[in-house]
Amino acid sequence: MEKEELKSQIATISKKFLEKTRDKEILVISHFDTDGITSAAIMIKTLKKLDKLFSVKILKRIEENFISTLPKNKIILFLDLGSGNLNEIKESGLKDIFIVDHHETTQEVPENVDIINPELYSKQKISASGLTYLFSKSIDPENKELAKLAILGMIGDNLEKEIGKLNYDILNDSEIKKKRGLLIYPSTRPLNRTLEFCSNPYIPGVTGNVRGVLELLRETGLKPTNKGYPSLMELKEEEMAKLVTAIMLRNPKAKNKEIIGDIFLLKMFNKLEDAREMSAKINACSRLGESDTAIQLCLESPKAIKKAESIHAKYRQRIVSGLKFIAENKNLTGKGFEIINAKDEIKDTIIGTLVSILSNSLLYEEGTILIGMAYYGNKIKVSARSVGKQGRNVREILSTVIEKTGGEVGGHKFAAGCMLKQEKEEEFIQGLKKQLEIELIKI
Repeated sequence: MEKEELKSQIATISKKFLEKTRDKEILVISHFDTDGITSAAIMIKTLKKLDKLFSVKILKRIEENFISTLPKNKIILFLDLGSGNLNEIKESGLKDIFIVDHHETTQEVPENVDIINPELYSKQKISASGLTYLFSKSIDPENKELAKLAILGMIGDNLEKEIGKLNYDILNDSEIKKKRGLLIYPSTRPLNRTLEFCSNPYIPGVTGNVRGVLELLRETGLKPTNKGYPSLMELKEEEMAKLVTAIMLRNPKAKNKEIIGDIFLLKMFNKLEDAREMSAKINACSRLGESDTAIQLCLESPKAIKKAESIHAKYRQRIVSGLKFIAENKNLTGKGFEIINAKDEIKDTIIGTLVSILSNSLLYEEGTILIGMAYYGNKIKVSARSVGKQGRNVREILSTVIEKTGGEVGGHKFAAGCMLKQEKEEEFIQGLKKQLEIELIKI
Protein backbone atom coordinates (compact mmCIF):
# COMPACT_ATOMS: atom_id res chain seq x y z
CA MET A 1 0.00 0.00 0.00
CA GLU A 2 1.49 3.32 -1.05
CA LYS A 3 1.31 6.68 0.75
CA GLU A 4 -2.04 7.71 -0.77
CA GLU A 5 -3.58 4.34 0.11
CA LEU A 6 -2.41 4.64 3.73
CA LYS A 7 -3.95 8.13 3.82
CA SER A 8 -7.24 6.81 2.48
CA GLN A 9 -7.14 3.95 5.03
CA ILE A 10 -6.68 6.53 7.82
CA ALA A 11 -9.59 8.58 6.42
CA THR A 12 -11.88 5.51 6.27
CA ILE A 13 -11.02 4.33 9.80
CA SER A 14 -11.27 7.82 11.36
CA LYS A 15 -14.78 8.18 9.86
CA LYS A 16 -15.75 4.76 11.24
CA PHE A 17 -14.27 5.71 14.63
CA LEU A 18 -16.45 8.85 14.81
CA GLU A 19 -19.57 6.82 13.93
CA LYS A 20 -18.89 4.03 16.45
CA THR A 21 -18.03 6.43 19.30
CA ARG A 22 -21.11 8.63 18.85
CA ASP A 23 -22.77 7.38 22.07
CA LYS A 24 -20.11 5.12 23.59
CA GLU A 25 -17.29 5.64 26.06
CA ILE A 26 -13.73 5.16 24.78
CA LEU A 27 -10.85 3.42 26.57
CA VAL A 28 -7.49 4.57 25.18
CA ILE A 29 -4.64 2.12 25.88
CA SER A 30 -1.16 3.34 25.00
CA HIS A 31 2.47 2.31 25.43
CA PHE A 32 4.62 3.93 28.12
CA ASP A 33 7.56 5.12 25.98
CA THR A 34 7.80 8.61 24.42
CA ASP A 35 6.06 7.48 21.23
CA GLY A 36 3.16 5.97 23.21
CA ILE A 37 2.87 8.91 25.61
CA THR A 38 2.83 11.51 22.80
CA SER A 39 0.26 9.35 20.95
CA ALA A 40 -1.92 9.33 24.09
CA ALA A 41 -1.53 13.12 24.51
CA ILE A 42 -2.57 13.71 20.86
CA MET A 43 -5.65 11.54 21.42
CA ILE A 44 -6.53 13.17 24.77
CA LYS A 45 -6.56 16.61 23.12
CA THR A 46 -8.53 15.29 20.12
CA LEU A 47 -11.21 13.56 22.24
CA LYS A 48 -11.54 16.54 24.62
CA LYS A 49 -12.18 18.79 21.63
CA LEU A 50 -14.89 16.37 20.45
CA ASP A 51 -16.35 16.35 24.00
CA LYS A 52 -16.13 12.54 24.15
CA LEU A 53 -16.29 10.48 27.33
CA PHE A 54 -13.00 8.59 27.64
CA SER A 55 -10.36 7.17 29.98
CA VAL A 56 -6.66 6.44 29.42
CA LYS A 57 -4.49 3.49 30.46
CA ILE A 58 -0.70 3.52 29.99
CA LEU A 59 1.04 0.13 29.84
CA LYS A 60 4.63 -1.14 29.79
CA ARG A 61 3.38 -4.05 27.74
CA ILE A 62 0.23 -6.10 27.19
CA GLU A 63 0.49 -8.82 29.83
CA GLU A 64 -0.97 -12.30 29.45
CA ASN A 65 -4.78 -12.37 29.85
CA PHE A 66 -4.99 -8.54 29.88
CA ILE A 67 -7.22 -8.48 26.77
CA SER A 68 -9.81 -10.73 28.45
CA THR A 69 -10.23 -8.16 31.29
CA LEU A 70 -11.21 -5.29 28.96
CA PRO A 71 -14.77 -3.88 29.21
CA LYS A 72 -17.17 -5.12 26.53
CA ASN A 73 -19.31 -1.96 26.64
CA LYS A 74 -16.54 0.48 25.58
CA ILE A 75 -14.76 1.26 22.32
CA ILE A 76 -11.12 0.20 22.79
CA LEU A 77 -8.40 2.25 21.07
CA PHE A 78 -4.85 0.86 21.20
CA LEU A 79 -1.99 3.25 20.42
CA ASP A 80 1.58 2.00 19.80
CA LEU A 81 0.35 -1.43 20.98
CA GLY A 82 -1.94 -4.26 19.90
CA SER A 83 -0.47 -5.46 16.59
CA GLY A 84 1.07 -8.49 18.28
CA ASN A 85 -2.16 -9.42 20.11
CA LEU A 86 -4.61 -9.87 17.24
CA ASN A 87 -5.30 -13.55 18.03
CA GLU A 88 -6.19 -12.73 21.66
CA ILE A 89 -8.39 -9.83 20.51
CA LYS A 90 -10.19 -12.18 18.09
CA GLU A 91 -10.97 -14.62 20.92
CA SER A 92 -11.89 -11.89 23.44
CA GLY A 93 -15.51 -11.32 22.42
CA LEU A 94 -14.83 -7.56 22.25
CA LYS A 95 -16.84 -5.82 19.55
CA ASP A 96 -15.15 -2.65 18.35
CA ILE A 97 -11.37 -2.41 18.56
CA PHE A 98 -9.28 0.27 16.88
CA ILE A 99 -5.48 -0.01 16.64
CA VAL A 100 -3.02 2.71 15.59
CA ASP A 101 0.41 1.08 15.64
CA HIS A 102 3.64 0.61 13.68
CA HIS A 103 4.99 -2.67 15.10
CA GLU A 104 5.35 -5.81 13.01
CA THR A 105 2.59 -8.38 13.12
CA THR A 106 2.40 -11.93 11.78
CA GLN A 107 -1.23 -12.48 12.82
CA GLU A 108 -4.34 -12.15 10.70
CA VAL A 109 -6.50 -9.06 11.32
CA PRO A 110 -9.85 -10.21 12.81
CA GLU A 111 -13.25 -8.79 11.83
CA ASN A 112 -13.70 -6.91 15.12
CA VAL A 113 -10.51 -4.85 14.51
CA ASP A 114 -9.88 -1.69 12.47
CA ILE A 115 -6.14 -1.19 12.23
CA ILE A 116 -3.86 1.58 10.95
CA ASN A 117 -0.41 0.04 10.55
CA PRO A 118 2.00 0.65 7.63
CA GLU A 119 3.69 -2.70 8.41
CA LEU A 120 0.65 -4.40 6.86
CA TYR A 121 1.06 -2.43 3.65
CA SER A 122 3.92 -0.11 2.59
CA LYS A 123 6.28 -0.80 5.54
CA GLN A 124 7.01 2.92 5.60
CA LYS A 125 8.89 4.09 8.69
CA ILE A 126 6.55 6.24 10.76
CA SER A 127 6.02 6.35 14.50
CA ALA A 128 2.75 5.55 16.26
CA SER A 129 2.55 9.24 17.25
CA GLY A 130 2.91 10.22 13.57
CA LEU A 131 0.07 7.86 12.66
CA THR A 132 -2.04 9.07 15.64
CA TYR A 133 -1.50 12.66 14.48
CA LEU A 134 -2.61 11.81 10.91
CA PHE A 135 -5.63 9.99 12.42
CA SER A 136 -6.42 13.05 14.57
CA LYS A 137 -5.98 15.44 11.62
CA SER A 138 -8.32 13.24 9.56
CA ILE A 139 -10.92 13.53 12.37
CA ASP A 140 -10.48 17.32 12.39
CA PRO A 141 -8.09 19.22 10.03
CA GLU A 142 -7.88 21.96 12.69
CA ASN A 143 -5.73 19.66 14.89
CA LYS A 144 -2.49 20.91 13.32
CA GLU A 145 -1.19 22.22 16.66
CA LEU A 146 -0.72 18.57 17.73
CA ALA A 147 1.93 17.96 15.03
CA LYS A 148 4.77 18.92 17.38
CA LEU A 149 3.80 16.03 19.68
CA ALA A 150 4.14 13.66 16.71
CA ILE A 151 7.66 15.02 16.08
CA LEU A 152 8.55 14.44 19.75
CA GLY A 153 7.31 10.84 19.45
CA MET A 154 9.31 10.23 16.28
CA ILE A 155 12.47 11.55 17.92
CA GLY A 156 11.74 9.33 20.95
CA ASP A 157 11.57 6.35 18.58
CA ASN A 158 14.88 7.29 16.88
CA LEU A 159 13.08 8.10 13.64
CA GLU A 160 14.28 11.71 13.28
CA LYS A 161 16.14 10.83 10.06
CA GLU A 162 12.81 9.72 8.56
CA ILE A 163 10.88 12.91 9.46
CA GLY A 164 11.72 14.71 6.22
CA LYS A 165 10.95 11.64 4.10
CA LEU A 166 7.34 11.18 5.16
CA ASN A 167 5.79 13.79 2.88
CA TYR A 168 2.75 13.89 5.16
CA ASP A 169 3.43 17.56 6.07
CA ILE A 170 3.85 16.64 9.74
CA LEU A 171 7.03 18.72 9.87
CA ASN A 172 5.38 21.70 8.15
CA ASP A 173 2.30 21.46 10.38
CA SER A 174 4.48 21.43 13.51
CA GLU A 175 6.11 24.84 12.83
CA ILE A 176 9.30 23.30 14.17
CA LYS A 177 12.64 25.01 13.54
CA LYS A 178 15.41 22.91 12.01
CA LYS A 179 19.13 23.66 12.34
CA ARG A 180 22.27 21.70 11.36
CA GLY A 181 24.60 21.02 14.25
CA LEU A 182 26.35 18.60 16.57
CA LEU A 183 23.90 15.90 17.62
CA ILE A 184 24.32 16.15 21.36
CA TYR A 185 21.52 17.55 23.47
CA PRO A 186 20.17 19.69 24.98
CA SER A 187 21.63 22.24 22.57
CA THR A 188 20.11 25.04 24.66
CA ARG A 189 21.84 24.25 28.00
CA PRO A 190 25.47 24.81 29.26
CA LEU A 191 27.88 22.62 27.30
CA ASN A 192 29.64 21.04 30.32
CA ARG A 193 26.37 19.60 31.65
CA THR A 194 25.26 18.54 28.15
CA LEU A 195 28.53 16.62 27.56
CA GLU A 196 28.51 14.96 31.00
CA PHE A 197 25.09 13.39 30.44
CA CYS A 198 25.46 12.87 26.69
CA SER A 199 24.51 9.26 25.94
CA ASN A 200 23.45 9.51 22.32
CA PRO A 201 26.08 9.69 20.91
CA TYR A 202 27.99 8.01 23.72
CA ILE A 203 31.45 9.64 24.03
CA PRO A 204 34.08 7.32 25.61
CA GLY A 205 35.90 8.99 28.51
CA VAL A 206 33.48 11.94 28.50
CA THR A 207 29.93 10.62 29.10
CA GLY A 208 29.47 10.42 32.88
CA ASN A 209 33.01 11.72 33.53
CA VAL A 210 33.32 15.32 34.83
CA ARG A 211 37.12 15.31 34.50
CA GLY A 212 36.85 13.99 30.92
CA VAL A 213 34.33 16.74 30.08
CA LEU A 214 36.62 19.53 31.37
CA GLU A 215 39.61 18.03 29.52
CA LEU A 216 37.59 17.98 26.26
CA LEU A 217 36.50 21.60 26.74
CA ARG A 218 40.09 22.66 27.53
CA GLU A 219 41.30 21.00 24.31
CA THR A 220 38.76 22.93 22.26
CA GLY A 221 39.71 26.21 23.96
CA LEU A 222 36.21 26.71 25.40
CA LYS A 223 36.24 28.61 28.69
CA PRO A 224 33.39 29.49 31.05
CA THR A 225 32.31 33.11 31.49
CA ASN A 226 30.73 34.45 34.69
CA LYS A 227 27.48 32.91 33.35
CA GLY A 228 29.14 29.50 32.95
CA TYR A 229 29.88 27.56 29.76
CA PRO A 230 28.06 28.50 26.55
CA SER A 231 25.39 26.24 25.05
CA LEU A 232 25.88 24.40 21.76
CA MET A 233 23.60 26.93 20.05
CA GLU A 234 25.86 29.80 21.18
CA LEU A 235 29.08 28.38 19.67
CA LYS A 236 30.78 30.08 16.74
CA GLU A 237 31.45 28.01 13.62
CA GLU A 238 35.16 27.64 14.44
CA GLU A 239 34.41 26.53 18.04
CA MET A 240 31.86 23.99 16.76
CA ALA A 241 34.43 22.56 14.31
CA LYS A 242 37.04 22.15 17.10
CA LEU A 243 34.47 20.43 19.35
CA VAL A 244 33.48 17.99 16.57
CA THR A 245 37.18 17.13 15.97
CA ALA A 246 37.81 16.53 19.71
CA ILE A 247 34.78 14.21 19.96
CA MET A 248 35.79 12.28 16.83
CA LEU A 249 39.33 11.77 18.17
CA ARG A 250 37.78 10.01 21.18
CA ASN A 251 35.85 7.71 18.86
CA PRO A 252 37.83 6.99 15.65
CA LYS A 253 34.93 4.94 14.21
CA ALA A 254 32.70 8.01 14.23
CA LYS A 255 31.99 9.65 10.91
CA ASN A 256 31.03 13.29 10.59
CA LYS A 257 27.54 12.35 9.37
CA GLU A 258 26.98 10.24 12.52
CA ILE A 259 27.46 13.15 14.91
CA ILE A 260 26.27 16.07 12.78
CA GLY A 261 22.65 16.34 11.71
CA ASP A 262 19.37 18.16 12.14
CA ILE A 263 18.55 19.71 15.51
CA PHE A 264 14.81 20.26 15.95
CA LEU A 265 13.65 23.21 18.05
CA LEU A 266 10.01 23.56 19.03
CA LYS A 267 7.95 25.95 21.09
CA MET A 268 6.71 24.54 24.39
CA PHE A 269 5.78 26.42 27.56
CA ASN A 270 6.25 29.63 25.49
CA LYS A 271 9.96 29.08 24.86
CA LEU A 272 12.13 27.34 22.30
CA GLU A 273 13.13 23.84 23.44
CA ASP A 274 15.42 21.20 21.97
CA ALA A 275 12.97 18.51 20.83
CA ARG A 276 15.39 15.70 21.82
CA GLU A 277 15.61 17.04 25.37
CA MET A 278 11.82 17.32 25.69
CA SER A 279 11.42 13.82 24.25
CA ALA A 280 13.99 12.50 26.76
CA LYS A 281 12.11 14.12 29.69
CA ILE A 282 8.84 12.46 28.62
CA ASN A 283 10.64 9.11 28.35
CA ALA A 284 12.35 9.51 31.75
CA CYS A 285 9.08 10.30 33.55
CA SER A 286 7.32 7.29 32.10
CA ARG A 287 10.18 4.83 32.61
CA LEU A 288 10.46 5.82 36.27
CA GLY A 289 6.75 5.14 36.80
CA GLU A 290 5.44 8.70 36.34
CA SER A 291 3.37 8.36 33.16
CA ASP A 292 0.88 10.96 34.45
CA THR A 293 3.66 13.57 34.69
CA ALA A 294 4.83 12.59 31.17
CA ILE A 295 1.33 13.19 29.76
CA GLN A 296 0.95 16.47 31.69
CA LEU A 297 4.29 17.60 30.20
CA CYS A 298 2.95 16.89 26.68
CA LEU A 299 -0.23 18.81 27.53
CA GLU A 300 2.02 21.72 28.68
CA SER A 301 0.73 21.81 32.23
CA PRO A 302 2.97 24.29 34.17
CA LYS A 303 2.80 22.03 37.27
CA ALA A 304 4.62 19.25 35.38
CA ILE A 305 7.81 21.20 34.50
CA LYS A 306 9.71 21.06 37.81
CA LYS A 307 8.65 17.52 38.59
CA ALA A 308 9.69 16.31 35.11
CA GLU A 309 13.10 18.01 35.42
CA SER A 310 13.77 16.36 38.78
CA ILE A 311 12.74 12.91 37.43
CA HIS A 312 14.87 13.44 34.31
CA ALA A 313 17.97 14.28 36.44
CA LYS A 314 17.47 11.04 38.41
CA TYR A 315 16.96 9.06 35.18
CA ARG A 316 20.15 10.44 33.58
CA GLN A 317 22.10 9.37 36.66
CA ARG A 318 20.68 5.86 36.29
CA ILE A 319 21.62 5.77 32.61
CA VAL A 320 25.22 6.82 33.37
CA SER A 321 25.41 4.23 36.22
CA GLY A 322 23.96 1.56 33.90
CA LEU A 323 26.52 2.30 31.18
CA LYS A 324 29.29 2.11 33.80
CA PHE A 325 27.97 -1.26 35.05
CA ILE A 326 27.87 -2.66 31.48
CA ALA A 327 31.42 -1.42 30.76
CA GLU A 328 32.75 -3.15 33.91
CA ASN A 329 30.59 -6.29 33.69
CA LYS A 330 31.81 -9.55 32.13
CA ASN A 331 29.41 -9.73 29.19
CA LEU A 332 29.00 -12.83 27.04
CA THR A 333 30.71 -11.90 23.78
CA GLY A 334 30.83 -13.92 20.57
CA LYS A 335 31.50 -13.21 16.91
CA GLY A 336 28.98 -10.56 15.89
CA PHE A 337 27.06 -10.43 19.19
CA GLU A 338 27.18 -9.43 22.86
CA ILE A 339 24.76 -10.56 25.59
CA ILE A 340 24.52 -8.26 28.64
CA ASN A 341 22.83 -10.07 31.52
CA ALA A 342 22.23 -7.34 34.11
CA LYS A 343 19.94 -9.50 36.32
CA ASP A 344 18.65 -7.07 39.00
CA GLU A 345 21.51 -4.54 38.67
CA ILE A 346 19.60 -2.51 36.05
CA LYS A 347 15.86 -1.71 35.98
CA ASP A 348 13.83 -3.55 33.33
CA THR A 349 12.47 -0.18 32.11
CA ILE A 350 16.01 1.09 31.38
CA ILE A 351 17.77 -1.93 29.85
CA GLY A 352 16.28 -1.26 26.37
CA THR A 353 17.42 2.37 26.48
CA LEU A 354 20.97 1.33 27.44
CA VAL A 355 21.15 -1.24 24.63
CA SER A 356 19.89 1.44 22.18
CA ILE A 357 22.54 3.90 23.39
CA LEU A 358 25.29 1.30 22.92
CA SER A 359 23.99 0.30 19.49
CA ASN A 360 24.32 3.97 18.43
CA SER A 361 27.65 4.51 20.20
CA LEU A 362 29.97 3.45 17.33
CA LEU A 363 31.82 1.19 19.80
CA TYR A 364 30.68 -1.88 17.84
CA GLU A 365 30.99 -3.04 14.23
CA GLU A 366 27.89 -2.58 12.05
CA GLY A 367 25.60 -5.60 12.15
CA THR A 368 26.64 -6.62 15.70
CA ILE A 369 23.66 -7.81 17.73
CA LEU A 370 23.43 -6.43 21.28
CA ILE A 371 21.10 -8.14 23.72
CA GLY A 372 20.31 -6.79 27.19
CA MET A 373 18.56 -8.77 29.93
CA ALA A 374 17.10 -7.50 33.22
CA TYR A 375 14.85 -9.01 35.88
CA TYR A 376 11.22 -7.89 36.09
CA GLY A 377 9.52 -9.57 39.07
CA ASN A 378 9.80 -13.31 38.40
CA LYS A 379 10.36 -12.65 34.69
CA ILE A 380 13.20 -11.43 32.47
CA LYS A 381 12.86 -8.47 30.12
CA VAL A 382 15.04 -8.84 27.01
CA SER A 383 15.93 -6.03 24.59
CA ALA A 384 17.80 -6.64 21.33
CA ARG A 385 19.26 -4.16 18.85
CA SER A 386 21.24 -4.49 15.64
CA VAL A 387 24.11 -1.99 15.34
CA GLY A 388 23.71 0.29 12.33
CA LYS A 389 20.27 -1.22 11.58
CA GLN A 390 21.95 -3.82 9.37
CA GLY A 391 22.27 -7.57 9.10
CA ARG A 392 20.15 -10.18 10.85
CA ASN A 393 16.49 -9.94 11.85
CA VAL A 394 16.65 -9.79 15.67
CA ARG A 395 12.90 -10.29 16.05
CA GLU A 396 13.14 -13.61 14.17
CA ILE A 397 16.14 -14.71 16.26
CA LEU A 398 14.27 -14.01 19.52
CA SER A 399 11.11 -15.71 18.18
CA THR A 400 13.05 -18.90 17.37
CA VAL A 401 14.49 -19.09 20.91
CA ILE A 402 11.22 -18.13 22.64
CA GLU A 403 9.37 -20.91 20.76
CA LYS A 404 11.42 -23.37 22.84
CA THR A 405 11.57 -21.54 26.21
CA GLY A 406 8.10 -19.97 26.14
CA GLY A 407 7.38 -16.23 26.41
CA GLU A 408 6.26 -13.26 24.32
CA VAL A 409 8.07 -11.45 21.51
CA GLY A 410 7.48 -8.05 19.89
CA GLY A 411 9.19 -5.27 17.96
CA HIS A 412 10.86 -4.77 14.63
CA LYS A 413 13.57 -6.31 12.43
CA PHE A 414 16.45 -4.37 14.03
CA ALA A 415 14.94 -3.52 17.43
CA ALA A 416 12.96 -6.18 19.25
CA GLY A 417 12.28 -7.54 22.72
CA CYS A 418 10.81 -10.45 24.59
CA MET A 419 9.68 -11.54 28.03
CA LEU A 420 10.27 -14.95 29.63
CA LYS A 421 10.15 -16.64 33.04
CA GLN A 422 13.26 -16.26 35.21
CA GLU A 423 13.55 -20.03 35.64
CA LYS A 424 14.25 -20.27 31.88
CA GLU A 425 17.23 -17.86 32.10
CA GLU A 426 20.07 -20.33 31.41
CA GLU A 427 18.09 -22.23 28.76
CA PHE A 428 17.33 -18.92 27.00
CA ILE A 429 20.98 -17.74 27.05
CA GLN A 430 22.25 -21.05 25.66
CA GLY A 431 19.51 -21.14 22.99
CA LEU A 432 20.20 -17.53 22.07
CA LYS A 433 23.96 -18.09 21.82
CA LYS A 434 23.39 -21.12 19.61
CA GLN A 435 20.91 -19.26 17.39
CA LEU A 436 23.23 -16.26 17.00
CA GLU A 437 26.08 -18.56 15.98
CA ILE A 438 23.83 -20.43 13.49
CA GLU A 439 22.62 -17.13 12.00
CA LEU A 440 26.21 -15.98 11.57
CA ILE A 441 27.08 -19.17 9.63
CA LYS A 442 24.06 -18.53 7.36
CA ILE A 443 25.47 -15.13 6.41
